[in-house]
Amino acid sequence: MANQQLPEKSFFAPLKAWKFLGKKPVTIEVPNKVKREASDRYRGFHVNDWDVCIGCGTCAKVCPTDAITMVEVPGLVQDHGKLPQRPVIDYGRCSFCALCVDICTTGSLKMTKEYIHISEDPEDYIFMPTEKGLNAKRGLYEHGKAPLGWVKDKDSDILDLERVVMDMIEPEERVKSFIEIVKGYSKEQAMQEAARCVGCGICTYTCPEHMDIPQYIESIYKDDLEEGLRWLYRTNPLSMVCGRVCTHRCETACAIGNRGEPVAIRWLKRYIVDNVPFEEYNRILDIHPEKKGKSIGIVGSGPAGLSAAYFLATMGYDVTIYEANARPGGVMKYGIPRYRLPDEALDKDIALIEALGVKIITNTKVGQDITLEELHKKHDAVFVSTGFSLGRSTKVPGTDHPNVKQALPMLKMIRDYVRGDGPKPPVPRKLVVIGGGNVAMDISRSMARLQMIEYGEVFVQTASLERSYEEMPADMDEIEEALEEGVKFYPGWGPTEVVIENDEVKGVKFQKCLQVFDENRRFNPKFDPNNTLFLEADMVIEAIGQAPDYSYLPQEIQEKLEFVRGRIRTNEYGQTPIEWLFAGGDIVHGPDIIHGVADGYAAAKGIDMYLSNKE
Repeated sequence: MANQQLPEKSFFAPLKAWKFLGKKPVTIEVPNKVKREASDRYRGFHVNDWDVCIGCGTCAKVCPTDAITMVEVPGLVQDHGKLPQRPVIDYGRCSFCALCVDICTTGSLKMTKEYIHISEDPEDYIFMPTEKGLNAKRGLYEHGKAPLGWVKDKDSDILDLERVVMDMIEPEERVKSFIEIVKGYSKEQAMQEAARCVGCGICTYTCPEHMDIPQYIESIYKDDLEEGLRWLYRTNPLSMVCGRVCTHRCETACAIGNRGEPVAIRWLKRYIVDNVPFEEYNRILDIHPEKKGKSIGIVGSGPAGLSAAYFLATMGYDVTIYEANARPGGVMKYGIPRYRLPDEALDKDIALIEALGVKIITNTKVGQDITLEELHKKHDAVFVSTGFSLGRSTKVPGTDHPNVKQALPMLKMIRDYVRGDGPKPPVPRKLVVIGGGNVAMDISRSMARLQMIEYGEVFVQTASLERSYEEMPADMDEIEEALEEGVKFYPGWGPTEVVIENDEVKGVKFQKCLQVFDENRRFNPKFDPNNTLFLEADMVIEAIGQAPDYSYLPQEIQEKLEFVRGRIRTNEYGQTPIEWLFAGGDIVHGPDIIHGVADGYAAAKGIDMYLSNKE
C-alpha cells in the first residue's frame, strides 16, 4: 500500500466540469415543521439558561476558534457573583467541540440536537443563546425548546471542583496553646490550587479593595512569586494579615463555587507573602516616590489607618500615625487571637509601611494627649480611623456584675498576656458567651484555650439569638473550628437575666428566640417566655457588637459631621463635610479588615485630590 500511486490526472480534467454549468443544481429543502431529531449527545446549536449563567466568560476563553464573545446585555445588572454579560456564538467559526459546555462554571451552557439553520443573512449565524435555542421561533419543538444533545458529565467536566485542603493542627492539639493553627500551602499545593482558577475576575468586583486576584493567582501558577507580590501590594499593604484573617468575600463570588468549592483565594495570597523573603520586599516593590512637602496626620493604626498611610507615603506625603495603645495595629494587634493572626505576620506589614518613612507614635490618645485641632494645625489633612473600641451590653439584670465582661477588653487582655505584656486574665471553670459573630467565636475559642491550659478541660457555652449556624453572622469555618475545640453552641436563645447568688455569678437565664428581624429586616427579636433555658456559669462575656468612641471629636466638630446609625457619613473618597477631615474603617463602614484597607486607599486618593486642588 505504501508504494501504491494514484493514476495520473488528465490535462483536460478541469474542462470536464464545464458540462455541469448549464444543469440545474439539486437542492434538498427540509419541509417546515418536520422534526428530524439527531442522535443522543449530538453537538448541535447551544442553549444558555440566563437565570443560571453568571457571565464569567470562561466559555469564551476556552474556545479554540474564538467563536465566542462576551457581550454586555442592557437591563442585566452586575450583582454579587454575576456579571451583566452573556456569550454570543459565531456559528461561522464554531467547531462544535463542546469545550465551552465542558468548562461552563455553572452548567448553564448546553448543546442541543438542533443542527439545521437556513438563512441568506450571515448575521443570522451570530447568535446569543437563550434557554429556548436558535430556531425556537420556527415551532419545530414541543414547549418551544430544542431537545438537549451534548451535556457535560463527570467524565467530560474540565473543572477541578475540589479545593486543595489546607493543612491544620488537629483540634485536640491546637486547643492546648495559642500557636497558629493553619500551616499554609506547600509549593505543590499552591500551584495545584492556583490551577483551579478560571481567571474570570468576578472576585475582583466583589472584593472591597478590588484586588488583582486572577493576576496574582496566575503568578503562583507560573511560579513567579515576585510578580505575585507586586500584584498584591498594588492594592493591599496588609497582605500578610489578609492572607490569614480576611473575611474573603471574594470566595463567596468565585465562579467555581457555583458547582464546587471556591478557589482558596485567601490562602493563595498568604502563600505568596509567606514564601517571598521579607528582606527582598523593598527591592521587589521598588517604591521611590518624589516628596511633596506636605504632611498627613492619621488617628488610629488599624487596617484603614495603616492602609491610608501606605498609599499616602507611596504618593510622596509625610505621614504620622497617632496610636493610643502601646503597639500599633488596632484590632489586628489586640482583638484577633494569636492562633489566627500571629504578631510576626502583622509586624511585617507594619515594618514595610514604616520603611516608607511613615512615623507611628504610640501611647498617644487623641483628645487627651493631643487635640484634634492641634493635629489640624500640624498637618495639611487628617484621617480618622479609630475603629469600634466600645462594647455593647444586653443590659439584662445582672450584667453590671464584675464577672460579666465585654469581649474586646478580654481579647486585649488575653493578647497582652500571651505576648508577655500583661497579667493572666481571669479563667472561669464555666463560661457563657453571649453572641453569634466572629468576635464571639474569637473570645469563645480563646477562653477554651485558657481553660484547657489551666484546668485540662473546656467548658464554654455560646448562646446567640440567631436560630441556626447559617443565621449566625460568624464565618462558618470559625463555628466549625470552635465546635471541634469543645465549644458548645445554643443557637436561638436570648438572655433575660444573669443569675447572681451570694454576690457570685451562677449562670444565665434564656428564652427561646422566635424572630430576630421583622419583615422589614429591622432588628426586632421576639421570644417565647414559656420556653426557657438555664446555662451554668461563673463568668459571662458579652459579644453582641461594638460601638465607636467619638470622645476625641470636639463638640463643634461633631455638629458639622453627619452620623448614620452611629457611623460617620463621607463621600466616596472618605471626605467629611469638614474639607480637611477624612474618615474610614469601622466608623464609616463597620468592622471588616479588607473594607478598612479599601477605605484607606480611597481616602489616600481623596486627600491627594484635596491637597492638589488647594495648590
